[in-house]
Amino acid sequence: MNLESPKVTVEKSSQELFDLLSDVKNFEKLMPDNIAKFEVIGEDAFIFGLKGMPEIKLKMKEKTAPNKIVLGAASDKLPFSLVANIDTVSENSSAVKLDFEGEFNAMMAMMVKGPISKFIETLAANMTKL
Repeated sequence: MNLESPKVTVEKSSQELFDLLSDVKNFEKLMPDNIAKFEVIGEDAFIFGLKGMPEIKLKMKEKTAPNKIVLGAASDKLPFSLVANIDTVSENSSAVKLDFEGEFNAMMAMMVKGPISKFIETLAANMTKL
């Protein structure tokens, strides 16, 4: 299952945005209002929980400065990745798009598609808060 957020323009250089997204603590600012838990559990990992959903542990998997950051599920039970693709727009602005890729059975995919789509759209929209 592949989902994409809308592309969002942020008034920061691509390197500056890359540096902010490289620090997992900054993901708390991107979370939706219905967050029930956010906890940094290491330099490159955090756990978050949304109301009514199980907690998810994300780990930094790959960083390619200044254009790409890949977060992945720390558990193999639900394998997925969240990729931030950063494009330079100008010296002081960049565009970011989030791509979600997950391997779910048809039933699970049907259940999580709506909430995950809304979640990544919120993360992208909140990029301006960084």
